[in-house]
Amino acid sequence: MNIASIRKEYALKTLGINDVNSDPIHQFREWFKEAMKAEVLEVNAMTLSTLGLDGIPNGRILLLKDVDHGFVFFSNYQSEKGKELENLSKGALTFYWAELERQVRIKGEIEKVSSQLSDEYYFSRPYGSQIGAWASPQSQKIKSRDFLDENHKVYQQKFESEPIQRPEHWGGYRLNPVQMEFWQGRPSRLHDRILYEKNEAGNWSISRLAP
Repeated sequence: MNIASIRKEYALKTLGINDVNSDPIHQFREWFKEAMKAEVLEVNAMTLSTLGLDGIPNGRILLLKDVDHGFVFFSNYQSEKGKELENLSKGALTFYWAELERQVRIKGEIEKVSSQLSDEYYFSRPYGSQIGAWASPQSQKIKSRDFLDENHKVYQQKFESEPIQRPEHWGGYRLNPVQMEFWQGRPSRLHDRILYEKNEAGNWSISRLAP
């Protein structure tokens, strides 16, 4: 297996600094719509990177659930990522849409969303997923799969006799961006990279980066 020989030449599109929206959130929405139209597999999948409690960066794939003035996702607050964000409320998101030869990188501060927004999303989920939020002690070591299955049954029975509620340890986060980079693959590895940076006044500057 010769991994070093694996190559792909990118040539689908270009990205000029005069072609992008002045607001990176709007630019993201435009690219996201194009990704949906292109039927990108798991279009809202993204890597969330946080700083581990051991000082080593930590990443995992999550699903984006909303874009307002930031990027919203949901998780167990007691999970590994939850503890890391409690310790340092900063992180990064990475989207990769191979079908369009595009990547978006986002850095920013991460905050919990309102209880109302967490409730709205929680109760929009399939009932089995609502039960799952109660049944899984996310990121904790467990003895076997049977533990999860039994826990799921326990909570199913519990909520047969009482209304289900969103667990207090489960809810949403929002990454408020301070930096966003849009990457478009180009031939000969001379990719287009457009960087947005937010200043202290809340305004965005736009620059081109060398690939």
